[in-house]
Amino acid sequence: MTQHYDTAIVGAGILGLAHAYHLARRGQRVLVFERNRCAMGASVRNFGMIWPIGQPAGSMYALAVHSRNLWVTVLKEAGIWHAECGSLHLAYRQDEAAVLEEFVALTRDHGQYSTLLSAREVQQRAPAVRHEGLICALWSPTEVCVDPREALRLLPPFLHSRYGVHFEFDCAVVGYDAPTVHAGGKTWKADRLIVCSGDDLQTLFPESMQALELTRCKLQMLRSQPYGDTFRIGPMLAAGLTLRHYRAFQNCPSLPVLKQRIATETPEFDCYGIHVMASQHGNGEITIGDSHEYDAAITPFNKEQIDNLILDYLRSFLYVPDLRITSRWHGTYVKHPVLPWVTAHPADNVTIVTGAGGAGMTLSFGLAEKVATQILEETL
Repeated sequence: MTQHYDTAIVGAGILGLAHAYHLARRGQRVLVFERNRCAMGASVRNFGMIWPIGQPAGSMYALAVHSRNLWVTVLKEAGIWHAECGSLHLAYRQDEAAVLEEFVALTRDHGQYSTLLSAREVQQRAPAVRHEGLICALWSPTEVCVDPREALRLLPPFLHSRYGVHFEFDCAVVGYDAPTVHAGGKTWKADRLIVCSGDDLQTLFPESMQALELTRCKLQMLRSQPYGDTFRIGPMLAAGLTLRHYRAFQNCPSLPVLKQRIATETPEFDCYGIHVMASQHGNGEITIGDSHEYDAAITPFNKEQIDNLILDYLRSFLYVPDLRITSRWHGTYVKHPVLPWVTAHPADNVTIVTGAGGAGMTLSFGLAEKVATQILEETL
């Protein structure tokens, strides 16, 4: 006899797992389908940065911090490596320093935890940062680093053992006629379906997916050899290029000046949407990236020029001894041009959750809690 579930979830990426967590811990019988033998999409191809500092002040920053706290709770419960290491945005040009000063002033009354550090204070906190020409840095203690490969591998067995979530890997969902789920040549029973299928916009409800007006984005990334404990960068790092990427800095008056200077001096960074960040995992590997190419510009082939631009810029703010790149890859995600994420209901008892873009890791547990709460309230 086929077991009947309250909710089936499509996708064992971080959004799917976060929904499974919130529903199962509230007593729901949850079944998660993953078309691959493990998660292989954007959830394992990123920095592992839980990054509230990138969200604009107000409700989005508050959601990101709440999501970050949920992350830490889950990571501690599951015994998964993580580092509450915080972040530094480094300024080597006057326009970069001006943006950081303005950011601190603008967010001071909005619950932000960031402060401005002098060059000397930066050196004490992160000795590997290049001090030549460093003016100041924005310090935020909120950010958390995880190894996304490890987290996405260990969360499913944790969710199964602790909360009874059932997983079906190598099992692609191809259709849903409530309550029947068609997957892997078999049928399953679930009262509702939540679709967290990443950048797959064709398999399930393609007309509804197309109506969401999502944009596909490709990112190139790199990873160093493991350093163990012999070399640690400390906080996760970003520099001036990043200030033009995240919405958190969009209201800083000096940002247009910074953007214009970058466009004039180094237009190749804008051409490929490059901003450079670094995070370091438990075994000492440093993850480095990234670039952003959209829709028609996306091909399956990585560009060596992009990797070289990323590495050259990294060296301008971080000294890494004997840096050797051992992995190169690209990931793809989808984002909405305006909204921070999108939800849709293409059929009865079906919810699509997608479009969180580059903030998917950060927002996952907070966003999933909002969706799960709404679903459960509607079923009362």
